[in-house]
Amino acid sequence: MIVRLALCAALAATPALAQELSLTLPQGSRQLTERIRALDSYALPTGVHGAEGLPSVLLEGRIEKRTWRISIGSKTTLQVFAPLRDQILEAGYEILLDCPAENCGGFDFRFATEVVPSPDMYVAVRDYRFLSAMRGDEALSLLVSRNPPDAYVQLIQVFPAGSVATDPVTVEKPAAATVPLDLAGRLQTRGRVILSGLDFATGSDALGAGPFDTLAELAQLLLRNGDLRLVLVGHTDTVGGLDANIDLSRKRAEAVRARLIEEYDLPAEQIAADGVGYLAPIASNLTPEGREANRRVEAVLLTQ
Repeated sequence: MIVRLALCAALAATPALAQELSLTLPQGSRQLTERIRALDSYALPTGVHGAEGLPSVLLEGRIEKRTWRISIGSKTTLQVFAPLRDQILEAGYEILLDCPAENCGGFDFRFATEVVPSPDMYVAVRDYRFLSAMRGDEALSLLVSRNPPDAYVQLIQVFPAGSVATDPVTVEKPAAATVPLDLAGRLQTRGRVILSGLDFATGSDALGAGPFDTLAELAQLLLRNGDLRLVLVGHTDTVGGLDANIDLSRKRAEAVRARLIEEYDLPAEQIAADGVGYLAPIASNLTPEGREANRRVEAVLLTQ
């Protein structure tokens, strides 16, 4: 079922400018397409494919479509998708749908949703991840799939008619000092970054064996900048009481701090750790995907 929704600024005396989404892609990214139409429509999926088809909302406005190919080696689709999802959440978007191929609807979902034609976008019907999200009257969808050794990323954005979106997506180049800008750059511009891919068992504060790419990147940054100070902040979902969640979140942040100090021989005074439980969510705790996104550890920049 498709529900029609016009993203239109006609009721406003002066159209608001579309806010920039500075989405940073990993090293090895190459932009393949950029297609921008000042006024068009897009059926944004809002649910998984079922007996009645694909639930969608038909949006009208400025439509921007971009695709990239990324050299990823042996990385999984989720390893590419998760950091991009984190950035979308950090930018203030509310996720409507977040699913892997088998949960989205596999073949049926793939061919019911809009995809930039090959060779500019490739989708393996059993190996893709999709999300749709909204921020006020702006909307987007993100589709990631693999064709090893490459991954393909498609981002479709919808802005209110009459708004101006200047460079809403930026693919940043790797720094000459070999510190990837997808972590260092975000720390410097936003003041915080989610440490994606960390592995904690449910209800446990024991950090998995790893290795974790984000910790390696963070350690490299700290080693090259001895005056940099960070606090690691743990976050949880809303399952359980506040006191227990604050304690768990703090212990998880402390576990990450200990791993950085022990494995990378970092000075202990460079890194602090604390936890705030479920007091700072970045997604709704009413869905499994939202609760998963809220269970995280962030690095917050203190001094530079």
